[in-house]
Amino acid sequence: MPRVLSTPVAKLSSSTRLPLRVALWLLDRPHLGQTDSVKQVAGRLLKRPARQGVVSAQSRLGQLLCRDCGNTRDRRIGLDLLRQAARAGDSRAQLTLGQLCSQPEVNEPKQARHWLELAANQGQTEAQQLLKRL
Repeated sequence: MPRVLSTPVAKLSSSTRLPLRVALWLLDRPHLGQTDSVKQVAGRLLKRPARQGVVSAQSRLGQLLCRDCGNTRDRRIGLDLLRQAARAGDSRAQLTLGQLCSQPEVNEPKQARHWLELAANQGQTEAQQLLKRL
């Protein structure tokens, strides 16, 4: 699996930075980012930076794989990417992991609490609300 790096986007090579920026731009557009074809393109663009250890790419690709892919292999890869990004301090990845671990099919309340507390400590209000319900 890719190693975790906390390299700022500005210090990445242009061959890594441009696909990352395009993928994030596509996913962050309200209507555009909801279509399956755009998610597939963004996923392909995020794959290389995620493998190179770019935390934001790991986080977003992990979220895509966990939320939008139906097969078990992709979900497992998505969880691995989210864990790597969460360990590197990405609050969105921590929040997503906390949400996933608190779902009935996963049912890992200790892990859910751990990730949600980390996300809440970084100011994620949704994590704070979820912690109150655990």
